Amino acid sequence: MNALVIGRFQPFHNGHLQLITKLSKTYKTIIIGIGSSQYSHTTENPFSYEERSQMITKTLQHNNITNFTIHPIPDLHDPPHWVKHVTSLTPTFDVVITNNNFTEQLFKEKNYTVKHTSLYNRDEYSGKEIRHRIKEKNPWKQLVPPEVYTYIQKIDGENRIRQ
Repeated sequence: MNALVIGRFQPFHNGHLQLITKLSKTYKTIIIGIGSSQYSHTTENPFSYEERSQMITKTLQHNNITNFTIHPIPDLHDPPHWVKHVTSLTPTFDVVITNNNFTEQLFKEKNYTVKHTSLYNRDEYSGKEIRHRIKEKNPWKQLVPPEVYTYIQKIDGENRIRQ
């Protein structure tokens, strides 16, 4: 079975890694959809699709997770057509993994199987919290995999978020 996981991954953090690690042992392929893929260099979406894809790929490869594919999912801003939009951009999947109520509703309306996931230390493992810590110059390194931290340093992502 193939599972679809959609997120913005701004940035990919330890909660995401724990989720993908768990799913990689259960599903044949994890299809990772990077949402809002057309946005970058904004407060909510500081990293580009390519940068987010690199963060995820480097981390998963380092953790010997190989059964994944990554696909851009630009925002459509048209809920009735969003599921069709997603399915046109991704390989076939059997289940959608999400904790987002709106995503769940839209996929269930189209008769897809939707499963919830465990949340891993959600207060800290949150892209919004990590971006806030970076902006305020508070410790954040421990919230992301080492590969993500190194990558953000390499692209000067901290200054991008602070600006």
